[in-house]
Formats: sequence, structure tokens, C-alpha cells
Amino acid sequence: MTTSVIAGLAAALAAALAGVLVLGVTLRRLRPEVAALREAVVALGQHPPPGTGDAVVEYLERVAESAHDAAFRAEEDRDRLAGALDASLDAVVVVNADGEVIRWNAAAQRFRDARHADLLAQDAIYELLDRARKGEHRERELQLFGPPRRVLFVRAAPLRDPMSDELIGGAAVIRDVTEARRVEQVRRDFVANVSHELKTPIGALALLADTMADTDDRAVLHELAVRVQREADRLGRLVDDLLDLSLIEAQESPVREAVPVAAILADAHEQVRPAADQAGVPLGVQAQDHLLVACDRRQLVSAVTNLLDNAVKYSEPGQPVEVTAAEVDGFAVITVRDHGIGIPSKDIERIFERFYRVDRARSRTTGGTGLGLAIVRHVAQAHGGDVTVESREGDGSTFRLRIPLEATRRGEPGEALVEVG
Repeated sequence: MTTSVIAGLAAALAAALAGVLVLGVTLRRLRPEVAALREAVVALGQHPPPGTGDAVVEYLERVAESAHDAAFRAEEDRDRLAGALDASLDAVVVVNADGEVIRWNAAAQRFRDARHADLLAQDAIYELLDRARKGEHRERELQLFGPPRRVLFVRAAPLRDPMSDELIGGAAVIRDVTEARRVEQVRRDFVANVSHELKTPIGALALLADTMADTDDRAVLHELAVRVQREADRLGRLVDDLLDLSLIEAQESPVREAVPVAAILADAHEQVRPAADQAGVPLGVQAQDHLLVACDRRQLVSAVTNLLDNAVKYSEPGQPVEVTAAEVDGFAVITVRDHGIGIPSKDIERIFERFYRVDRARSRTTGGTGLGLAIVRHVAQAHGGDVTVESREGDGSTFRLRIPLEATRRGEPGEALVEVG
């Protein structure tokens, strides 16, 4: 959410808070006046002055009752507005004209008796509120280094009496924009990475083309043509992965059909088998035959293919890759296990990021784009599942892709296994 949108929401909340503050002032004024009026009515009823009829006493009773009802309605309105503020995910703090805090909503309670990093936020809130009750609009973005690290956007606005335009206090709205800032950073990194990843093969193609134009040696031309083909394939894979990732992200709810998990694994195995055979990596696939998932078949095949492709690329000749699918707690769990180089612990949390590579040199040699695992994660999330990894450096990796089972075809564990390949 942009800063301007946040500022607009803060302004709307400030207007509502002004109503709360004015209602509070109105109640404080009405209560003693209503009490005095009621006492006067009682006195008049008991000791009516000369010439005063019952009609006057009744009229004053109606006025007193009307004033009481107005005060009661004002108190109800104030309570409703206060309840609405407590329902807000944004923290809201309200002060009166003297700078006294008269309202902390539920989300703001952590700043009330702040400790550690929240103390910095509390100081900033009070400073901006002091400016606000003097008629100034102020805003500030705070970086709290935690842990956990957070980014807060604080906006303070003055509160005025709608009737007299008199300053009656100030309100601060505090929004946690940590996730929004993280997404912005991811997008900036994505654009930079895409530019870099595209620039490399395009630059290589240009250089190879220049070299080919300057030689007549058929052997050299053949070698250069092979390298051009390799770079073109790499560029094509990168563009395909970018398109796949964009399509998955754009689809809030993919078109789904009921598909046997064994069929998904068979399709993925068929796509990866040539590379596995060439690398000398045995590829074994087994799935319980009753498993059925509602999925976008193309997307799920793409996810499993990426897991298999990675396992093959990071395995040495003769090291097997095992793929199984089983039912666990209402999910089809597709497990891909290799015995390759493994993943360093420092990289585990980042391997599903776009363009993140554990071994950049090996990834470029094998033609990896750095988008495969990002695609797997997005496919899993789009289908209501997830993907996890366990790995030890030098001892291989195990990826588990969980997808909810189709309710109509859940079978009993232990049914027959289907072997692929």
C-alpha cells in the first residue's frame, strides 16, 4: 500500500476521532446540565411558583428527558466509534488539547508500555502528536531493527471541533508496512536480476555473432554455432520460466481438474528422463494409486519437473533420485530425494527466492535459470499447499511438495503402488 493511500486512511480515521473527541466533550457538558435541569423540574413539581401551571412543569420534564436522551445517544455513538477503532489493524492514539492520551485502540497497546524497539516508536508518536495538537500534519517512517525487524509508518493529524473549528487534540495512526516494503524490495531486486540475467546471454550471443562474422574457419564456425545454440536455449528457458512465474502469480485461482498424482509424476518423469539418462542418474518414481488432486495439471507438472530437474543437476553419476507420493493428513505429499551435494544451512531459507543460486557456477554450467524453486513455491501456494526442504551439505536434499487431496478419491493408506519408468 502506498504512502498516499496510508495518509488518506489516516485522514479518514482522524475525522472519525474528532467525532469521538467532540462527543466526549459534549457528554461532559451535558451530564451536569441534565442533572441540574432534572433537579429544577423536581423542585418545580414540589413547589410550583405562583402562576405556574402543570403544563410548564410537563414541558420542562420533556426538555430534561430530551437532553438525557441526547446525552445517552452521544455516549452510544462514542462507544460505537471506539469499538470501530479497536477493530482496526492500525494502531491509533488520541490526545486532547492538553496532550493527555485519552484513547489507545487495541492495536496501539504495545506502544503504551513500550519496551525495546517499541520505545523508539513511542517517542516518535508522542513527538508527532505534540505537533498535531498545535495544528500541524506530520508523518514519519520508522526503521525498527528488532528483532524482528519492522518498518512503521506514522501519521499524526490535528483534531478540530467541526462546529467551532477549535483545536481539541490530535490523533496518530501507526501502520506496520514491513511486508509492503519487503515486497517493494523484492520487486526492485527482481527487475535488477531480470536485467542482469537477460543481459548475460544476450551479450554472449552478440559476442559470438561478431566472432563468427570475422572467421571463415569451418571448425571454429561449428564450435561457435554450438555455443550460440546453447546461449539461445538458455535465453529461451529463462523467458519461459519468467512467463510461467508471471502466469502463476496472475492467477488468483487456477483452473483445476481432478488428476491422479501418478499421472503428474509420470509426465514430470518423461520430461526429465533424457537429462537423467545423459547424466547417469537413476530416476525411480513410485506413487500410491488412489491419490487424486484438484489442480492445474500443467502447473503441477511444471513444479514436480523443476524439483526432479534440480535433483538430477546436483547429483553425481550413479547417485539415485527417488520420488514418492503418499497420503498424509489429507494431503498428497510428493517427496523428491537426492544424494547429491546438498544445501548449506545458510542458504536453506533463501533457495525459494527468485534467481537465488546456491552454486552459481554449477547452475550456469547446467543451464539453470534460478527460477525453478520459486515456481515450485508459487504453484504450491496457488493450490493451497506448501513446499519444504531438508538438507545437509554433502548428504543430499529432500523436498516435500504438499497438495490437498481431492475429497472424492481419498483412499486408505497402503493401497497399491504405481511405479513410473
